Amino acid sequence: MQLLNVKGTIGFMAKRKIAMVFSSILILASVVMLFVNGLNFGLDFTGGTSVEVGFSQSADLKKVRTVLNDNGFKDASVQLFGSSTEVLIRLAPRGGDIKAEEIGNQLMDAMKLVDDKAQMRRIEFVGPSVGEDLKEQGGLAMLTALICILIYVAMRFEWRFAIGAVAALAHDVTLTIGLFALLGLDFDLTVLAAILAVIGYSLNDTIVVSDRIRENFRKVRIDDTLEIINISLTQTLNRTLVTSITTLLVLIALFIWGGQIIHGFATALLFGVFVGTYSSVYVASAVAVALGVSKEDLIPVEVEKEGAEFEEMP
Repeated sequence: MQLLNVKGTIGFMAKRKIAMVFSSILILASVVMLFVNGLNFGLDFTGGTSVEVGFSQSADLKKVRTVLNDNGFKDASVQLFGSSTEVLIRLAPRGGDIKAEEIGNQLMDAMKLVDDKAQMRRIEFVGPSVGEDLKEQGGLAMLTALICILIYVAMRFEWRFAIGAVAALAHDVTLTIGLFALLGLDFDLTVLAAILAVIGYSLNDTIVVSDRIRENFRKVRIDDTLEIINISLTQTLNRTLVTSITTLLVLIALFIWGGQIIHGFATALLFGVFVGTYSSVYVASAVAVALGVSKEDLIPVEVEKEGAEFEEMP
């Protein structure tokens, strides 16, 4: 066996209880925000018509809403889109066989009353049944991913690490969704894709940490589980920080200069990578410790060969 030098080890696990309380408060706050505010589902999930309108000068959103209301668009949602001259108008699904092109023409006729130089930048239409299907399939995709990850980690490592890994992923997803509920940001397919990417990123980090813990359980001459986990986390810290920082730099660039179309995607990934790094260090390992993982759980059992005792006899 190899005796590792434990000097300079960071005592991550000494703060695990504080971290668990902190995470529990954040999760509870996220759930409360989901119930109070709900998610601002985008057109992909709700169905309806989305029209981007460009004005020749800064748009007066109050006047835009008044004109839309007077012209039969009482359910319209109006918000700035990227700049003060770009406005995004979303309409709930309308009954009948009205085509998106006809709705767009009617809406633009109303916008000409606000600014006769207003122009339609783009128009999108999603049927209500399609939006509902996408919502169900998106939720099923996340649930399936978590179940598959639970099975994989349980087979690869140990069931306590599997539960810790899934707890960390659920932690990351809940906090990211809670952020969107708190800020009222659009939750569409690009955001859902970002959350699935966060699951993959966080899992990769958790697997690296779990693999190092298993390795150190087998070769470090220490019986203290917490100390072995601290050694493992310290050894993987440089790799974790380098990966996270380089990823965050790219995401910050996307967030600032990527444009309004991928703003939600960049926001979800930016926040998800941050909390994913935190959960890989504290949540996954702390849950495994709370479930009683020990050195004996990860050391392979030596099987004696049949007849070995007779071979030793002179």
